[in-house]
Amino acid sequence: MINKKNVVQDNGNGKYTGMVGFTFLWIGQLVSLFGSAMTSFGIMIWVWKTTGQATPFALYGFAMAVPLIVAYPLAGVFVDRWNRKLTMAISDLVAGLSSVIILILHTTGNLAMWHLYILAVLAGFFSAFQTPAFSSAITMLVSKENYARASGMMSVAETFSGLAAPVLAAVLLEQIGLRGILMIDIVTFSFAVGVLVFIFIPKPPVSEEGLESLGSVWQEALYGFRYIYQRKSLLGLLIVFLMMNMSLSFSNVLRVPMIMARSENNEMLMAIANSFTTIGGLVGGLILMVWGGPKKKIRGLFVAMAFMGIGVFLGGCGEGLVVWALSGFIMVFCGVMANASSQAFWQSKVVPDVQGRVFSARSMIGGVARPLALLISGPLADKVFEPAMSNGGTLAKLFGWLTGIEPGAGFSLLFVITGLFCFGTAAVGYMFKSIKDADSILPDYDVKIGSSVGI
Repeated sequence: MINKKNVVQDNGNGKYTGMVGFTFLWIGQLVSLFGSAMTSFGIMIWVWKTTGQATPFALYGFAMAVPLIVAYPLAGVFVDRWNRKLTMAISDLVAGLSSVIILILHTTGNLAMWHLYILAVLAGFFSAFQTPAFSSAITMLVSKENYARASGMMSVAETFSGLAAPVLAAVLLEQIGLRGILMIDIVTFSFAVGVLVFIFIPKPPVSEEGLESLGSVWQEALYGFRYIYQRKSLLGLLIVFLMMNMSLSFSNVLRVPMIMARSENNEMLMAIANSFTTIGGLVGGLILMVWGGPKKKIRGLFVAMAFMGIGVFLGGCGEGLVVWALSGFIMVFCGVMANASSQAFWQSKVVPDVQGRVFSARSMIGGVARPLALLISGPLADKVFEPAMSNGGTLAKLFGWLTGIEPGAGFSLLFVITGLFCFGTAAVGYMFKSIKDADSILPDYDVKIGSSVGI
């Protein structure tokens, strides 16, 4: 039964806000993410069968990542200017349009890789609008006490779709082919947009910071960076995030080649080890849904980050399915906890009417780490650490006792170094008073949920 305080009347039609409203939004996103994951899997299979090469996969990911990062500052401006529900709807519709175009091209036998690259650029660009709009919409939907719980619910949606969608897609590819999966994806996008009709997202009240930020599009695009720079606690946290993202991107890139090299290309072992990373995310999200996350967000964030480092270190210095499964579980479980604490902190400290720009600036700076890691980690592992950790190599005598000198030992040593760097970053970051006491240094804002104008 829905509590009446969660129902807002708008032009005579009942619309839901509060945690009930977010639950409707979450269901729509869960269905949409599931359809997107199925389509992504189907397209990857098509790409492999069509090209038989690894390069198109990298180019497809690059085509999506670059416009996402570049578009973030501009997207933040319009998220704060426009209605956030409408922004999410437009982003979902563009994603659905991409699936429609792929369906038409595939049905007519004209689908080619360059089509996918162009559509990936389009999808990446509009994803830059979706992320800050969704985060800032949650701020206006739920109370502060439920920020971490909402983050946990989204982790469940993401990990569940990542776990189940590829399996279902693999089965359906044999029955209905890529065209059938694309049609399912179009239905799921339509469902997500339709759910938005029943949700009331209040417009954030105008704050002093919001008035200060007004200007041209480019001036407002830079405001998110200026907002963070003027607050030492946020700036310090962002620097910590950047260092953590860089090191964790290394471990994410190297995990598969490390396990494959050290297990003599045992694909089943790799699959089982990877499944435990997904289980870690699912368990973490479910716990957050029930628990609601730590009350002291900064302490919870840094404890989780430290244990992430321990998880990475364990994966590098140990060997075998049990070690790699446990390592992956710890990394992702703690990652979910860290993300929830971080998101709850930023949502409670940044005034809502500038969150689009501030969150976009945060995402842009944090997102730079992955492309850099992709460029550096592969050559560093293949050309430097693997030869150095082979029999007679320059590092084998120093670290062979820890990782061995078999194939993959260089990857393992990089994992160990990355884990220590993660733990050290968390430990050193927590020593700074501006970061450690950020909860008390930065005041919370107060917003009465469901009290403002919205659609």
